[in-house]
Amino acid sequence: MFETRVLTSLDELPRAQWDLLFAGDLEGFDYLRAVEGAGLAGFSWRYVLVHRQGRLVGAAPAFITDYRLETTFEGTGRRIAERVRRFAPGVMTPRLACLGSPCTETATVGFAPDLPAEDRPAVLAALIQAFERDAARAECPLMGVKDAAFAQAELWSRALARAGYSAVPGQAIADLVIDFPDVDAYLARLSSGVRRDMCRKLRARAGVRVELRATLGPDLPRAMALYHQTLARAAARLETLTPAFFAQVAARMPGRAVFALYYVGDDLLAFNLLLEDGEVLLDKFFCMEAERGRAHNLYFLSWFHNLELCLRRGLKRYQSGQANLADKLRLGSRLTPAAMYFRHRNGLLNGALRALAPLVLGDPLEGVAA
Repeated sequence: MFETRVLTSLDELPRAQWDLLFAGDLEGFDYLRAVEGAGLAGFSWRYVLVHRQGRLVGAAPAFITDYRLETTFEGTGRRIAERVRRFAPGVMTPRLACLGSPCTETATVGFAPDLPAEDRPAVLAALIQAFERDAARAECPLMGVKDAAFAQAELWSRALARAGYSAVPGQAIADLVIDFPDVDAYLARLSSGVRRDMCRKLRARAGVRVELRATLGPDLPRAMALYHQTLARAAARLETLTPAFFAQVAARMPGRAVFALYYVGDDLLAFNLLLEDGEVLLDKFFCMEAERGRAHNLYFLSWFHNLELCLRRGLKRYQSGQANLADKLRLGSRLTPAAMYFRHRNGLLNGALRALAPLVLGDPLEGVAA
């Protein structure tokens, strides 16, 4: 009924075919192609396709990498995993095949727009089978799904349960509906304590200059230094971005990607990569020098700068990602849950991972930005 293929580059597929399945996705063809061209160390890319009668009806990106299992856990779980590494280091760094992307907010399956809803489970099942066959050829004992899209939660859950995957909670995604006319009206919605705190923090604006640019240009080396400082404060990490990533996103997404740069005097202390599509402003990466950035309240200044950008451009939603969720809740965001899934080919190891699953860490960058 279905024919499947697994590509190693999006260049092997006409762009129009992918776009038809992922219409309007901010992290669509251009963004994924930028990730592919970024030269991220230790990653290889996959694009799983499902055809019916020669026509593309389903697709999803995927990746392969060597994965350090202990980075997934916190507290007791990490201590156990670190002890296991001392006795069986190979077991603790399995080759992982994962649906989704290390650089996207969610794992989303694209379907042909005229595909009947009742056919989608069969298409996803065929896609998972093709993904697993490719994972076996690549000698990946561990398979997963990174942050399955909430809008497709039931579809993912049923398909992956049948395939023997276990679910663990992912880090929720924060967003804010822009249904207020100006920042004053937004502030009026916050609690009195938060409102006073934000008004105090906003006084730092007088000493900060913000520039919006299509590229990082000559500030790219300094921006990368800020990125690596932010990454070093993370509890765990999956990918390490490269200068080529930021350059590729800028080159492939003109008019949809913008950098906000935060200066104090002539010193660049923070930058923010933002994506937009006329409806949504997506905050991809905020990186800053910790001590001076906090002294100038740059994280919170960036929040209000981004809200004002939404208002100026008539955007309807500010999606601020997975880090710093406590602050985002205080600032009126709503949280959308996400789920991750995994399956190990070895039954004993799969059982051990299931036992450790309640100790999984959410977002590795949680708490480092502000």
